[in-house]
Amino acid sequence: MAKDPNRLISADSHVVESPDLWKKWLQPEFLDRAPKLVKDSEGGDAWQYGSAPKPVPLGLVTTYRGRTYEAFKWEGAKYGKINAGAYEGAARLTEQDEDGVAAEVLYPSQRTMRHYMLDDDDEFHLAGIQAYNNWMAKEFSAPDRKRLIGLAQMPNLGVEIAIKEMRRAKELGMRGVILSSWPAGAPSLSKEDDEFWKVAIELDMPCSIHLGTVSKATASGATTTTGKFEPTGLLTAGQQTVSKYSIAGIDSMPPIIADTILSGLFDRFPTLKFVSVEAGAGWVPWLLEQMDDRWWRNRHWAKVELELLPSEYFHRNWLLTFVQDFYGVRNRHDIGIDNMMWSTDYPHHISDWPYSRKIANEMFAGVPDEERYKICAGNAAKLYKLD
Repeated sequence: MAKDPNRLISADSHVVESPDLWKKWLQPEFLDRAPKLVKDSEGGDAWQYGSAPKPVPLGLVTTYRGRTYEAFKWEGAKYGKINAGAYEGAARLTEQDEDGVAAEVLYPSQRTMRHYMLDDDDEFHLAGIQAYNNWMAKEFSAPDRKRLIGLAQMPNLGVEIAIKEMRRAKELGMRGVILSSWPAGAPSLSKEDDEFWKVAIELDMPCSIHLGTVSKATASGATTTTGKFEPTGLLTAGQQTVSKYSIAGIDSMPPIIADTILSGLFDRFPTLKFVSVEAGAGWVPWLLEQMDDRWWRNRHWAKVELELLPSEYFHRNWLLTFVQDFYGVRNRHDIGIDNMMWSTDYPHHISDWPYSRKIANEMFAGVPDEERYKICAGNAAKLYKLD
């Protein structure tokens, strides 16, 4: 691939399920429990996930031509009005062209994944995850698999089933896996996960974590949320929602990165690759400084034996995606130019479609061409083998 500094590959974009996804791809015996397309309070399209108290509107996870910030709201969006590329691969290519984006790495709606992964029926759980993976690999990405880069959602049913689904995903042509839970299903990293890491390396499948992980055990009683938060104390629902959006990932990803490094995981698996998705980049220099300092001061009594400095593992084994992060770009050398991957989060409300190129040009003003190429396209192309 030519090293064009203006090339843009979004390392984190999304889809929403097509209206007929479950009818076409889910096993018939599970259709009665599949998400149901219903209407929201303003007549827009929404998904009803099981017995959740409220349906989940298309809302802020979709966009349409001409939408302004003043038009943002959760209810009222309809499949007939939103950009069709949110759920149709061929239309997505047109929308990429409008945005000046060469390719996108695609993530599912985690609301949908939670519907299946929190269910107590293991067969239903696996059927839903496989239906999504099949739709992504065989339908959505089919118009151009070099531009529509599908990642496979992993089930939370133990290491053996996760490995089997990862192998199947590789055969389907998918370029990596998404972990919403640790492979063994424990609340944190465990030795039982090691077999999964071995196979991930064998298959050359990077492991993405989108904002965090959750254990089924610790999520007992949880349901799929609408995306809006409830009021708390002095905060209205709107204030609480904006507060949560403002720190999304900063509360979850630094501990995950630190845990993987300080557990010695990367001494056992030095070529394993992780991706922190959508949590930004600007906070990374602080984390690396603090990890190195705390490890150095406490390594003897704490018996934390590592072959490298904690920050060196980050630079070798972790990459991260960011959307709008001017501070991160300014501090790219402390973060690691080889560790950063630009993204749009399209079609979610944080996306600047169809002006992503304009925002990228502003964010990367004065950045040398070679560095901009790596961050905006080259690192993703290398990680996902995009020729």
